[in-house]
Amino acid sequence: MTPTLYEWAGGTEAFRRLIDAFYDRVERDDLLSPLFPGGVTEEHRAHVTRWWAEVFGGPADYTASLGGYERMLAHHRDLNITPDQRRRFAETMSRAADDAGLPDDPEFRAAFVGYVEWGTRLALANSQTGAEVVEQAPVPQWGWGVAPPYQPS
Repeated sequence: MTPTLYEWAGGTEAFRRLIDAFYDRVERDDLLSPLFPGGVTEEHRAHVTRWWAEVFGGPADYTASLGGYERMLAHHRDLNITPDQRRRFAETMSRAADDAGLPDDPEFRAAFVGYVEWGTRLALANSQTGAEVVEQAPVPQWGWGVAPPYQPS
């Protein structure tokens, strides 16, 4: 049976390490820190961990207790994220995956970076003032894509 990306990464604890490593970097970044005036709260880190865990095949806690896609969309409205901030976000998330000790096999990282690119481009578009957005959608369920996990025989 093929494990989910969530399972392959190491579960909620691994995603929490990722989110902490990411926001620790964000708080020191001149381009990204203005998106989080006053820093990144514990509550925000916990909520984003739930989002990432759900997206990668873990428990649907973000949807069940925090409002799902509509709530995530609301957090991005009118932020006016710039293309440079989007790019830096993606680069920083990739570095945070290294910091957090997430699996570094090409199959996992391809799926991981695929979501980061997709999600940051969607956030960029949805964050623009006056953007026409899809108001309701399910939380994405990210999978392995074309390269399932490598398991030597």
